[in-house]
Amino acid sequence: MLDMQVRVVKQRALYYTALLSSSATFLSFSPEAPMTVKPDRWIRKMALEHRMIEPFADRQVRDGVISYGLSSYGYDIRVADEFRIFTNVNSTIVDPKHFDARSFVEFKGPVCIIQPNSFALGRSVEYFRIPRNVLTICVGKSTYARCGIIVNVTPFEPEWEGFVTLEISNTTPLPAKIYANEGLCQVVFFLSDEDCEVSYKDKKGKYQAQQGIVLPRL
Repeated sequence: MLDMQVRVVKQRALYYTALLSSSATFLSFSPEAPMTVKPDRWIRKMALEHRMIEPFADRQVRDGVISYGLSSYGYDIRVADEFRIFTNVNSTIVDPKHFDARSFVEFKGPVCIIQPNSFALGRSVEYFRIPRNVLTICVGKSTYARCGIIVNVTPFEPEWEGFVTLEISNTTPLPAKIYANEGLCQVVFFLSDEDCEVSYKDKKGKYQAQQGIVLPRL
């Protein structure tokens, strides 16, 4: 009986060792990996030498503000002091193909109040120029996420440039504050081992070189 238990323990040990080994291999990035997440030193180099991010903060700024600037594997971008807030005063229908600008009211100031279960658009302080072999994803900051404030930003495609239009949702039953010129979300940069055939610039994307807050276009 004891011998059988020892054999079972050894078999399980071998199984978990093999499982951990295969998981480590799967998760590790090799030089030949199709896409790799780029670290702070690469982001700094691209920002300073190729103007990928302007203006650029080469460290995390956090004293008294919601943090922004360079992080270990990303960049925390700021929201500017101009917003467009959803309103139902005109009783319009939200139609992505025929968007009615009257669905928003414009606001400019240091703090934007988003009403319960409502939505606003903002724009980044930073202007981005994305290289041809880079794709980004953008995720919200935990400070806002823990307050029920969700930020949705679509990927920055290869050779896209412009100010970022930021989509901000207040999912709570209470009014929520958004602080201008402070951090709102983090951009993560993925570098491919080869250039794409057609970039956002090549296909003349409708949001290329956008200035300010840009509403939906068809």
